[in-house]
Amino acid sequence: MAGTAASSAFSGPSGASPSSPPSPPSLSLPSPLSRAEHFIWLTARVLEQRRFAYHFLDGGTGRGRGAEAVEAALVAYREEDGGYGHGLEPDLRGPVSQPLHTAHALRVLDSIGRCDGLRVERICRYLTAVSTAEGALPAVHPSLRGYPYAPFLPVVDDPPGDLLATGPVVGLLHRNEVWHAWLFRATDFCWAAVEGLEESHPYEIEAAVAFLDGVPDRARAEAAADRLGRLVRARGLAVLDPARRAAYPVPPGYAPGEHHFPYDYARVPESLARAWFTDEEMERSLDHLAGLQREDGGWPIGRRAWAPGTALESRPIVTIEALRTLRAHGRVIS
Repeated sequence: MAGTAASSAFSGPSGASPSSPPSPPSLSLPSPLSRAEHFIWLTARVLEQRRFAYHFLDGGTGRGRGAEAVEAALVAYREEDGGYGHGLEPDLRGPVSQPLHTAHALRVLDSIGRCDGLRVERICRYLTAVSTAEGALPAVHPSLRGYPYAPFLPVVDDPPGDLLATGPVVGLLHRNEVWHAWLFRATDFCWAAVEGLEESHPYEIEAAVAFLDGVPDRARAEAAADRLGRLVRARGLAVLDPARRAAYPVPPGYAPGEHHFPYDYARVPESLARAWFTDEEMERSLDHLAGLQREDGGWPIGRRAWAPGTALESRPIVTIEALRTLRAHGRVIS
């Protein structure tokens, strides 16, 4: 009878069984995503709050207005010249437009499917205005002089074209099928820089991969990527076994322990850099990435921290990218 079953299950003075201790409460550890969500609401700028909501909280549309909400937050960083400033990339401060800020804005627009139209036309006009004589972008434009900036990004009066600044922008624009006159010479610059690399460092390799992943000439890109992959392995530019990371060299000028891992080069499985690593190497690196999540729910910044405020602003950005990388490679985050 239902009543009998209910009364026997009730732990009263006459219904309890002294030989059957109560079961412990079910404990469920918070998921990486829920821990990261707490961290984002606690520490992130409005832009990163809205990016997190877009990517993780509502099936890719985000709470509220989705992509529109992300772009509305991004517009606050846009300058009249078509570039972006105001510390969008936390390592460069001040209100002036900079190529690295503008590249950051393009990555945000790309991630929400809005890398097109008038918004990109304005950006390309800015890129044209600040390019060097060879048609490339400098890492830092001298207009930054007088404002705070990271010591590892020096300001010079006549900066050269830089693959680190130019490659990701060119690759992203090509991947989005953007056609603009600026791209012709900038693409030629990137090909010459990538195919001429004999020695390099991890951030430059990342920039080369971003270019090669988007450029239209796939056969040429695959050949260049194959050569870079051999360079990365020969020079120890990727930690293939995180348990032995101390055995890998730290590149000159990098912070102590500032290593790169397979996931830094192959952020998505479709990247050309994924072929550089075995399945076991990739899985070990993803295990390492997942394990870097801190008790507060965020991921640490891997590069040199030079000011408290910039580190605080950078960690939510790093956290969003860590989660996106893990999810792209099939890891369960929620």
